[in-house]
Amino acid sequence: MELLSTPKNIEINNITCDSFRISWAMEKGDLERVTHYFIDLNKKENKNSNKFKHRVSRGRTRDPLPMTGRGHWFLSPRTEYSVAVQTAVKQSDGEYLVSGWSETVEFCTGDYAKEHIAQLQEKAELIAGRMLRFSVFYRNQHKEDFQD
Repeated sequence: MELLSTPKNIEINNITCDSFRISWAMEKGDLERVTHYFIDLNKKENKNSNKFKHRVSRGRTRDPLPMTGRGHWFLSPRTEYSVAVQTAVKQSDGEYLVSGWSETVEFCTGDYAKEHIAQLQEKAELIAGRMLRFSVFYRNQHKEDFQD
């Protein structure tokens, strides 16, 4: 089987305090062949401190081309990350034919905005609703953090 082209023109957008959207371009002939993509995400401060390998089946994503993905990895707000992409075709023997890794792109997550706090509260309420009731929701940060 023919090799896959390396993903190129990596773009990061829709960055929030804990997620981002990534998209990339590939050679036209490879777009139809790709069944999975892999995302290598690292905190910039320490390459080995927070390494993720995320595999997504393209069939489940139903994303328009160029390829896109949205990451939710419990990222930290105001943190610098680097990310690279690799695509793959799952073969009949269960092995993957993979592309090379794309160039590495760096980005920084945002800070909590009011809508992010509301999203966190909603997530906490959904989880807590299954366990215990609560009436207080707050950020546990040092006083200096709120003055930044």
